[in-house]
Amino acid sequence: MKFLTSILKIAFCIGIFCIKATAQNPKNFTPAQFNDPNRNERIAATFPIVEQLYKNFADANHFPGYAFGIVVDGKLVYKGNGGYANLEEKIPASSASMFRIASMSKSFTALAILQLRDQAKLNLDDAVEKYIPALKGQGLTKDAPAITIRNLMSHSAGFPEDNPWGDRQLADTENDLIKLIQGQLSFSTATGLEYEYSNLGFAMLGYIIHKVSGLTYDAYIKKNILTPLGMSATTYEYSKVPKELLANGYRYINDQWRKEILLHNGIYGAMGGMITSIDMFSKYVAMHEMAWPERNDVETSPIKRSSIREMHQAAKFIELVPNYTYPNGRVLATTNSYTYGLHWTRDGLNRNSIGHSGGLPGYGSNWVIMPEYGIGVILFANVTYAPTSNINMVIMDTLVQMAKLKPRTISVSPILHTRQNQLVDIIQHWTTQSNIFAENFFEDYPIDSLIKQSNTLFAEVGKIVTVDKMVVENQMRGYCIIHCERKNLRLSFTLTPENPGLIQAYHLVIQNN
Repeated sequence: MKFLTSILKIAFCIGIFCIKATAQNPKNFTPAQFNDPNRNERIAATFPIVEQLYKNFADANHFPGYAFGIVVDGKLVYKGNGGYANLEEKIPASSASMFRIASMSKSFTALAILQLRDQAKLNLDDAVEKYIPALKGQGLTKDAPAITIRNLMSHSAGFPEDNPWGDRQLADTENDLIKLIQGQLSFSTATGLEYEYSNLGFAMLGYIIHKVSGLTYDAYIKKNILTPLGMSATTYEYSKVPKELLANGYRYINDQWRKEILLHNGIYGAMGGMITSIDMFSKYVAMHEMAWPERNDVETSPIKRSSIREMHQAAKFIELVPNYTYPNGRVLATTNSYTYGLHWTRDGLNRNSIGHSGGLPGYGSNWVIMPEYGIGVILFANVTYAPTSNINMVIMDTLVQMAKLKPRTISVSPILHTRQNQLVDIIQHWTTQSNIFAENFFEDYPIDSLIKQSNTLFAEVGKIVTVDKMVVENQMRGYCIIHCERKNLRLSFTLTPENPGLIQAYHLVIQNN
């Protein structure tokens, strides 16, 4: 009855009885959007420059062949290539060429684990020994906690970094993996304390997928991720790829290219065995891009958007690089973390980049997206450990700078907009009778102080002339600029978690230009 009475009072005082139904999250509300009508045209104008940057980099780094793609707002909008997928038969590389993408495979394995989690078939905090009993009791120290699935996904299990050893294990069987574990593993750190890149950990995840689903990891991923995305020709076994499409792998040594031997698919394929093309992989990148922003639309992806966004959050800190320098000499501090099967970077301009590199004998690859900007790039090359991440960072920075891209702006929620209008109306004539304030408000901001502050400020700035739209920090907090006759004011406020939200914190100051 008390709650109903409060709602009736609000309706009476502000004349919107339906405010609860239209509070901060109506069904048609999208929390963020681009407000840039010429954005796509400006992006397209950079494509010739991007293509030349890739070509110059490929020539300088002895790529036999390469292919790249640019994905914008969930669509492959541009693709290019150069050199040869097969040097011996002079088969040009193309967007259809099938490259082994190495550790870029890891995010598919992590995504499969999250999908099984969403189906309540496992828990990320399950001890790995539940699925691999031979791991029980193993760790750097006796007091180290049990290794969990989450530790494996974020490279924090305590295993030593295992590049390039892991690259040579692709064809190992599940039995080989279990025998290795039964023989007792070596550890570099105690569980959960440090980031340490582990191909072994992702092989274990592949084994867990098999144990939980009844399908081998590659069969599970093909059925539940690849086929629904239209990537059904993507494979882990090179012998299944038509010769005219397979990009052979090479090593550049003694000023010439030497063909590398391809390994067959095995349990370590879960960490680095996938073979795909730009045309197909772009659909996977598009899925990651289109997980943003959070919204009320019907789910169309094989994986829940919320689970994909979960993959895009920092899970284990790696390093701070205060003087990260782009190849063009631009210095911009970055911080790096690992998520679940992905690499996460935030730079000094507060831009988030998410993706992963891949490197194997014969191959190097990278993909990266900036979710807030809706852009992504992919690069595949067929030379050993091609340094693809460097150029992709340059390309992304080039796209943002040259196309003058701005991140999505957070939309003003209906309740934030409503409270802004109500608060602007009341700040010149304060009263405790309004029901737009939370129960703490007048305890924290005594009415006599509010009246005194308001009189002082408006005597200096004059009457209100216009009020800008809210600058949103999130759906329940923001600020706006109030243009007055002589000076401007900055009004900021925060709403409570109640529905509808009430004003709990408030600040009104003269805007410093």
